[in-house]
Amino acid sequence: MSRLDWQLATVTAIRPETPRVKTFVLTLPQWTPHRAGQHYDLRLTAPDGYQAERSYSVASPPEQTGEIELTVELIDEGEVSGYLFDGVAVGDQLEVRGPIGGYFVWPAGATDAPLLLVGGGSGVVPLMAMLRHRQRAGLRNPTALLFSVRTPEEVIYKQELEALAAADPTFKLLITYTRQAPAGWAGYQRRLDAAMLAEAVAQLPGAPQCYVCGPTGLVETAATLLQAQGLPDAAIRTERFGPTGS
Repeated sequence: MSRLDWQLATVTAIRPETPRVKTFVLTLPQWTPHRAGQHYDLRLTAPDGYQAERSYSVASPPEQTGEIELTVELIDEGEVSGYLFDGVAVGDQLEVRGPIGGYFVWPAGATDAPLLLVGGGSGVVPLMAMLRHRQRAGLRNPTALLFSVRTPEEVIYKQELEALAAADPTFKLLITYTRQAPAGWAGYQRRLDAAMLAEAVAQLPGAPQCYVCGPTGLVETAATLLQAQGLPDAAIRTERFGPTGS
């Protein structure tokens, strides 16, 4: 069976991450190891034959065998994300194919270079796969995640990220709130800018390999600012989207 062949995955768990984000755990009859940063296509077929297809990044690490986790953001009037949120229950089957993608991937152990991850909103999903891969592989290469979100309620994987930062001194978690920060928050409260990215890079001992994922505007801004700091193009990998999960 090719990884581009469709297969029926069974939903074995549904986990809420935020009020508008859920993680779906899918068991695959033909599981193939993925690389952190890859995605799966998901296809819905209506009784009349109409089909809708979307791509979702894998949130789980390659070490999690036999299943994948897809974290999905609910989009207003999104036909696929709306169905996943309201019409799918544990035990249902979903048609998927993958893993897909070879550019926006981080192979744990291929290098011990510092790692800078920059995410906006649900763009954190493939970056989380990289962090989980790093953790499961037992690596301690210096790593920072700069995560831009609008409000405290929208921090996907919040407890896991905070626990990881508390347990691993080689991992730095940097969150910036663009609309509303928690009470007493002393961290960033603005959109990504040159000073913020410079401070993120300064958290790391040496020039990092960078992965940037999120809305197009955020990705273009971050990539341009990282280039302006002297990082070579080859050290900056980007993945961008408009409204996701529609």
